[in-house]
Amino acid sequence: MTSGNDHSGRRSAAWFGLDGKLGFVHRSKMYNQGYSSSMFDGRPVIGIANSASDLAPCNAHLRQVADAVKRGVLMAGGVPLEFPTVSLGETLMRPSAMMFRNLMAMDVEETLRANPLDGVVLLGGCDKTVPAQLMGALSVDLPTVMVTGGPMLNGKFRGCDAGSGTHVWQFSEEVRAGRMSREDFATAEACLSRSAGHCTTMGTASTMACLTEALGLSLPGSAAIPAVDAARYRIAEAAGSRIVAMVDEGLTPSSIVDRRSFENAVRVNAAIGGSTNAVVHLLALAGRAEVALSLDDFDALAADVPLLVDLLPSGRFLMEEFAYAGGLPAVVGELGELLHRDAATVTGKSLGENCADAPNWNTDVVRTRSAPVHDAGRHTAVLRGNLAPDGAVIKLSAASEELMRHTGPALVFDTIEEYHAQADSPDLPVEAGTVLVVRGAGPAGYPGMPEIGNLAIPKKLLDAGVRDMVRITDGRMSGTSYGTVVLHVAPESAAGGPLALLRTGDRVTLDVPARRLDMDVSDEELRRRAGESGPTVPEAASGYEWLYRSHVRQADTGADFDFLTGRRGHPVPRRHL
Repeated sequence: MTSGNDHSGRRSAAWFGLDGKLGFVHRSKMYNQGYSSSMFDGRPVIGIANSASDLAPCNAHLRQVADAVKRGVLMAGGVPLEFPTVSLGETLMRPSAMMFRNLMAMDVEETLRANPLDGVVLLGGCDKTVPAQLMGALSVDLPTVMVTGGPMLNGKFRGCDAGSGTHVWQFSEEVRAGRMSREDFATAEACLSRSAGHCTTMGTASTMACLTEALGLSLPGSAAIPAVDAARYRIAEAAGSRIVAMVDEGLTPSSIVDRRSFENAVRVNAAIGGSTNAVVHLLALAGRAEVALSLDDFDALAADVPLLVDLLPSGRFLMEEFAYAGGLPAVVGELGELLHRDAATVTGKSLGENCADAPNWNTDVVRTRSAPVHDAGRHTAVLRGNLAPDGAVIKLSAASEELMRHTGPALVFDTIEEYHAQADSPDLPVEAGTVLVVRGAGPAGYPGMPEIGNLAIPKKLLDAGVRDMVRITDGRMSGTSYGTVVLHVAPESAAGGPLALLRTGDRVTLDVPARRLDMDVSDEELRRRAGESGPTVPEAASGYEWLYRSHVRQADTGADFDFLTGRRGHPVPRRHL
């Protein structure tokens, strides 16, 4: 057995390569898992950060994905050590999975820093698990590869494809309007979730998988492969092999991710019709990577990018078709010079080199730039005005063209629960031109920016045939949602933003071409209202909730904790014993 003299400067040598009682203890305890002495001969020790959990259904199959990663690590001569992380399931967690994204990032960061790891493979799937793991890994800056879990197989209902999320919202409205029976609605529950994996639409999970690939932090072609396709396990195995080589090459996130990478991700998000949640996640990731990225960049960088991917909720198809058409490499190929093709990736090659010969097998799904789903300009737009001085966003590809310029009276609710209690009332004072507003849903206010923005249309309007109206919130909406919804209003109402001063009956103007969001209330009147009462924030229910409310930043900067931005590296912790 080696006593620590041949470890080639690896970080793990500070544990397993030591002489004396400390090295003895570190090595001895690993023997109880059946490892042989060859584990300590200088091989790269690779962590596998696994967010598998029965409480996060989209991530449950990552246990099997981890086995494939281990095979790859072993085949390449490394030592795989799997460990669990906090897991965030958007479908079950309350008050919002977003509240715990930063907690998961802290978990990943500190686990990586505290343990004898030379590199890490991150396994995530559901919406917040991917950005959370990446945030932690970017702060530590060990060699890192992300393997996402992949989408479910297409949902099937009444002989037709049905997309998770998007069709849930549609079916729910049909039930409320009396056009779909509750029995059919119940039957659809299982029809939309036919296999392991995350949402089948271009929701947040699929979006973040694609953007991770665009950032260069996952292997090319990995984002769209269905969770149950054998190719998912082959690419996981390849990631396990690749991370061992990355350790030898010293290829860390800081040598891969730069301003070009984030510009690519923003433009890819526009081309795929990605989730508005990508805005807060990319801003948070840029903060960890110490890359300058602002909210306005999402509008400016995407201005000349057409919508190329014809997927729900902005189009027709689902992730299976996207995978079979060629996935993200096909999009990169179609975007051409709109991307920084020299940007680095985990393969050791550039993005352009990775995708140089990428085929597009189905131009109905991944359109060409000469025949896009929508011309340039249907991206996530950034709005400002006296209702959102620090910005708000709207997903144009999911909004109604006729509502891009709209003025109407506000109908204001202080909580989403208050709105739900009244939404079906025939006496609700609402018309098609009303602007629905729900506040108190921002990062600190709710807490955690819940996905409540796609407010259900009031039943009296549904019965009248209304299918869309302007809605405004300081919260978020699911990436699977659609509609003319203004989100992420900053500052939020709980932080004293102007949204807190809006009153029912005030005239609100949405002018997307001018990028404006305003209320027709004088500055003098706003000052008077501001003196009436301050914003109310509920008392924290737990220690972590107190920490979250006290330190979370606003949506326009990524809603990370103010004390976590930046890269802190991976110094070996102090010894004990």
